[in-house]
Amino acid sequence: MFEEISLQVTYSTFVRSVRAVDALIIAFTAALSVVAVLFVPQASVWKLVVPLNIGFWIIIIFLAFASRVPDFRMLRFLHDWYPVAAIFLIFKEVYVVIQTIGRVDIDALLVNLDRVIFGADPTVWISRFSSPVLTEILQIAYVSYYLLMIGLAAELYLRKDYDKFTYGIFAFTYGFMLSYLGYIAFPAVGPRFTLHAFDSIERELPGLYITDFLRHFVNAGESIPNGAANPLAVAQRDAFPSGHTQMIVMVMYFAWKYHLTSRYVLYVMGTLLIISTVYLRYHYVVDLIAGVVFMAFTVWTAPTLYKGWERLRVRLLGGADLK
Repeated sequence: MFEEISLQVTYSTFVRSVRAVDALIIAFTAALSVVAVLFVPQASVWKLVVPLNIGFWIIIIFLAFASRVPDFRMLRFLHDWYPVAAIFLIFKEVYVVIQTIGRVDIDALLVNLDRVIFGADPTVWISRFSSPVLTEILQIAYVSYYLLMIGLAAELYLRKDYDKFTYGIFAFTYGFMLSYLGYIAFPAVGPRFTLHAFDSIERELPGLYITDFLRHFVNAGESIPNGAANPLAVAQRDAFPSGHTQMIVMVMYFAWKYHLTSRYVLYVMGTLLIISTVYLRYHYVVDLIAGVVFMAFTVWTAPTLYKGWERLRVRLLGGADLK
């Protein structure tokens, strides 16, 4: 009898604890593990990815349980915010899978689409407006990508609007997962490799004080170490869709939707960031168009998935309160 009660309490606690974002991350990394096992020829890859993800699931479930204990405030904080780190870690897993599957890059198609739509190469055309001051400003805007999303979430968190915060974290994580699927399906490196000489960017687009440092920082985040002998071979295939455009338009949308105090700063920085993706040669314009489409799909479908998970939890609890 006591064992049955204990099992029921554990089951109830589990259902109450696992949020939509937890389920999303577990499901996506599980799917990534299956892809690694079935389609990656190198056994060393799935032998790394699968145990890593299992460990990740254990941590997520532990944080989910611990976050319900009143005395474990720090663990609740970690449960609230861990998706920020998870997004980057999964990004690296996607990189490993794409590199080892050996898909063919679609850059030639994207270049031709830009030319059909605009009659020119946008990254070449926009270079006529380049200046060290503008390059510095736009490189800073480009690097502010994660900070703008964190800033939006932090404002909701600090004003204790936890329902909107929790949904926002889910929506952004979901958006990232969709963009990762795009990278796997449509691998591309972007115009800095195809239309321009990667090694000439610092000479052709010089900044003022911190542009070079920020540029190397971005390169490192995309698995291109400084001085790499063959940057193209190691670069992440993450040009299509433009995740920067997708997510920053989401930031601007939520800033407007939730009437954030910081919304005007986010509007300005977001606009500069979108311009920077082409000016700094990270993206084709069709990448940006795809990013907006992915953003619209994310915003359209995220509420259904989020509410669906909440309804499932209530059903599993026999109609009991999730609190």
